[in-house]
Amino acid sequence: MGDIQVGIAGTGFIGPAHLEGLRRNHIKVVGLAEMTADLAQKKAAELGIEKAYSSFEAMLADPDIHVVHLATPNHLHYPHAKAALLAGKHVVCEKPLAMNTRESSELVKLAAEKHLVNAINFNLRFYPISQQVHSMVQSGELGQIFIMQGSYLQDWLFLPTDWNWRLEPDLGGSLRAVADIGSHWMDLITFITGLRIDSVMADFKTFHPIRKKPSKPVETYTGKMLQPEDYVDQPIKTEDYASILLRYENGAHGVLTVSQVSAGRKNSIQYEIDGSTSAVAWDSETPDHLWIGHRGRPNEILQRDPGLMTPMGRSAARLPGGHVEGFADTFAAHFIAIYDDVLAGRPAAKPAYATFADGHREMLFGDAVIESARTSGWVKVPDGARR
Repeated sequence: MGDIQVGIAGTGFIGPAHLEGLRRNHIKVVGLAEMTADLAQKKAAELGIEKAYSSFEAMLADPDIHVVHLATPNHLHYPHAKAALLAGKHVVCEKPLAMNTRESSELVKLAAEKHLVNAINFNLRFYPISQQVHSMVQSGELGQIFIMQGSYLQDWLFLPTDWNWRLEPDLGGSLRAVADIGSHWMDLITFITGLRIDSVMADFKTFHPIRKKPSKPVETYTGKMLQPEDYVDQPIKTEDYASILLRYENGAHGVLTVSQVSAGRKNSIQYEIDGSTSAVAWDSETPDHLWIGHRGRPNEILQRDPGLMTPMGRSAARLPGGHVEGFADTFAAHFIAIYDDVLAGRPAAKPAYATFADGHREMLFGDAVIESARTSGWVKVPDGARR
């Protein structure tokens, strides 16, 4: 990728995934910033990164940094993304884009004014099967879309002693399960079908209204059972579970179930899209297989194999058939699309990756979901969330 150089902010669970995806594309990651200078030094040594900055501001001041990846807690996304854009850096940001729609709207406008590449890490678009299904829908193989249904299930917050900063609204936002993982499902289905959500009906449940918060920090996915004296009681105000009925702009209907308390589900993303001609179904825990359903002939299983896929599906595949491509591989494919625009110096007219505008639409969708859960009724998604 020529002389493009990257800085990463945040090295918890997701930061190293960004690093690996960048390195697989021979993109130079030359520096990182963390919460403290000491932590930055430690992580830089562990990850083999040349520069450890004393602060995020110091990284932005480095003229050698062209792109900034934000893998920081949610409450830092808006101030960090704004500062990076003002510093003339292209930005790749984890979701959600901001803590509210006022902030996300401002970032969309600023990125457009600066003509800088701006991306949200909705990496699920770049499973090869996701690209394959998108091309099948667009070519009419499924016919008119009737129903979209699925789930995103995890168990990492299953126990009342499980803890993460995402449980705290000041750090993670007023939505938790929906914003953290449900947003991935919604972006994926919107990308695949090209259809926007018109209105929602949401039901929430918090199964652990009081959790045991560790009295010392634990990293995402690394918390283990501590001693009883290491916990304090903490009231929880965000959802463990959500079920959302969906109405789409073309008359299609859908339903999404999101949970972070489903035992045994480590990271299970499932969808089925039913059309007037045929249907497809996919499960992230078997990511190389696509079920294709028919009425008048036998159903099919398409195994991810570049020789059997459409050009779009083939473009995201990096390995021969039978060599499973999973979560980490989506980062490498995603970053190819983003950095093609970075090389061009500005976003394409219709980027294949999710932009800040897509991130803003997810924020508007989240507001509608919150209002629906509060009122127990259908709520229309604001026009700004639909194209």
